[in-house]
Amino acid sequence: MELAKSNLHSASLAKKGTIYYFDDIGCLVLWGNKNEVDIKKAKVFSNDTHKYIDAKNANYTIGEKTPMSYGFSAYENKQKHQIDFDAVTLKILRGEHMANPKIRKQVLGY
Repeated sequence: MELAKSNLHSASLAKKGTIYYFDDIGCLVLWGNKNEVDIKKAKVFSNDTHKYIDAKNANYTIGEKTPMSYGFSAYENKQKHQIDFDAVTLKILRGEHMANPKIRKQVLGY
């Protein structure tokens, strides 16, 4: 979901001089794909360093609580079992995210 300008967002993307804000990386990916925008230029909020970083350089986990339930969270520092931005994008476009009940069950193990 695109948000009004705010300091409370998890991702942002510039298109033709306008900055769009999103509450979840899943929303950014789907909106960018629909609007044919290069989403690799996006910024995401890092959960470990608490600053905005380039989405393409972030490391992501799946299975976390996020505003729109996609479940992907960005980190600046690499940890075990993280995936890169290209993998996150592919999973979101395929519907392989925590908002999908089958994936949620698989990730959470119940």
